[in-house]
Amino acid sequence: MSSILIKGVSLNGKTTDVLIKGNRFSRIAPNITENADQEIDGKGFAIIPPFYNGHCHAAMTLLRSYADDLPLFTWLNDHIWPVEDQMVEEDIYVGTKLALLEMIKSGTVFFNDMYGMVEESIKACEEMGVRAQIGISLMDRMGEESISGRFGLLHSFKSTELVRLAVAPHAPYTVSKELFERCVKEADKAGVMIHTHLSETAKEVEDCKAEHGMSPVEWLDSLGVLTEKTALAHVVHTSDSDADILAKRQCVIVSNPTSNMKLASGAFHTTQHRSRGSRVVLGTDGVSSNNNLDMMQEMKFFALLAKLTEDAESAPADYVFDMATRAGAEAFGIDAGVIAEGKLADAVLVDMSNERLVPDYNLISNLVYSADSRCIDTVICNGRVVMRSGVVPGEDKIIEDAHRVCARFKAMKK
Repeated sequence: MSSILIKGVSLNGKTTDVLIKGNRFSRIAPNITENADQEIDGKGFAIIPPFYNGHCHAAMTLLRSYADDLPLFTWLNDHIWPVEDQMVEEDIYVGTKLALLEMIKSGTVFFNDMYGMVEESIKACEEMGVRAQIGISLMDRMGEESISGRFGLLHSFKSTELVRLAVAPHAPYTVSKELFERCVKEADKAGVMIHTHLSETAKEVEDCKAEHGMSPVEWLDSLGVLTEKTALAHVVHTSDSDADILAKRQCVIVSNPTSNMKLASGAFHTTQHRSRGSRVVLGTDGVSSNNNLDMMQEMKFFALLAKLTEDAESAPADYVFDMATRAGAEAFGIDAGVIAEGKLADAVLVDMSNERLVPDYNLISNLVYSADSRCIDTVICNGRVVMRSGVVPGEDKIIEDAHRVCARFKAMKK
């Protein structure tokens, strides 16, 4: 069993040692003398939980800034879907590795994904040592042969220590009643989560009411989609009755403030859901609508957008930091998200000498409102160091490969 000993690191404002054995925190105490396979000098660093990205389209890194300054449906129909239809397996693999490099560099060790050719995403995650829930994306337009093949993969895949699958029907405007009901059945059979977009735009809500006589929340609830094992991305346009349903079902609501602002989709109703005890976590969405995967930035934007649209106390720093760390891990069934003995050893070391963390009156406030990825020195996932001193192994090759495959998309854009 491999081991890591972090000496003299700051945890909750106190200096301590942290011993990791295998993939869990074994002991947290001052002056640990036990030998370890790897020792890290923690002086001048604070150890914090890493980030858990609740909604992402990882390989979309290849489409960063491909189509900007557009509303959602124009962006999707006229620009994103046409180029995604041209993607091949290597694109997904290279794009996912680029996404993982960016996530690791900004302190993220897990993402809940929704994209195509999931075998390539799985391969990338295993190689880079990062956790993921990989959603098998489904839309009616894919056709029965493709849909059946994807459900077949769902049932043949064996979850690993780092990667599991989910059923990911895209959205109420791309998935029929019959396919949603099939997704519920197959997800239940496989014992996995459902991951979908919901109530992202006012148009989606209006169209759903016109077609089904119900809001998107009410419609999915009538189909049995909404449970504690359902992750719902965006959830921007909700009535009080919608919020009641989501709280009652204890769905995982994933807010994506940057993407929602960039696509002019709207602002999440923080108090409406927080006051009902709903499970709310943070996600970045895909790079083409963000345009990065930085959960630190997402924390700041969530907090500030809530203050702008509601009031100064609607989303305090402690609440937002918890959304991105502990609550995010818990929502996806990961026994992590806190630095504590017995928990899975996921952690980040932040450099307390970075100018954005000085002075250090309140570390959590600094992390939410001030810090950026330059503050992150070391990232540990599942007891393995995946970044040390700001360097991820193989990062130059990842960048080189991304430039190469993106040359084809650049030519298509002209």
